[in-house]
Amino acid sequence: MAALFTGKVLTGNRERDEVETERELGRALENKVLLLYFGSGQCPRCRQFAPILKDFFLRLTDEFYVERASQLVLVYVSRDETEEQQSAFLRSMPKRWLAVPFGDAFKRELELRFGVSEVPVVVVLRPDGEVIVSNAVDEIRRVGPACFRNWQEAAELVDRNFLLAEDFDEWSRRSVTDPFRRLKYKVEKTPEEKKKGRKEDGEES
Repeated sequence: MAALFTGKVLTGNRERDEVETERELGRALENKVLLLYFGSGQCPRCRQFAPILKDFFLRLTDEFYVERASQLVLVYVSRDETEEQQSAFLRSMPKRWLAVPFGDAFKRELELRFGVSEVPVVVVLRPDGEVIVSNAVDEIRRVGPACFRNWQEAAELVDRNFLLAEDFDEWSRRSVTDPFRRLKYKVEKTPEEKKKGRKEDGEES
């Protein structure tokens, strides 16, 4: 995914930190579903949709709602008329959002690449940059956070929460689509095993 932003700069929301090197971008975007949100704080349709998108993102990434953040990153590509308008809009959005800097010509490149003519538009991308959904606005409205599961499967993400310690040594040599991701889940005990375990605990006591 970082290849899409090679030689470009992204900024952190409400901060002046820039994510610009290939290594930083790789760390921020690797093994994640990427949402490109084309919008404007002044557009009436965007003002209606923005709170929905904010709630959608928070329910998947904020520790208030989930134990660990989903593998999801959002980059805001604005059509705001001034930098102040863009900054004001971003201040009302989640801190984890990234943004293309105001006035950067790269915004126009992205609009042309993904065929964006009107806003709001949410383009959903795999880690390799392939498009999963060309505009997920209606899907996010209708389905909510549940649609992330479909995107996650389409992106073939590696769930690092279930990696064994030794796997991290081999991480750089693994493919994102390696089937080892399916082997790291805990095995649920059967009802018989649970019953046996309780009986043995009772005998010991």
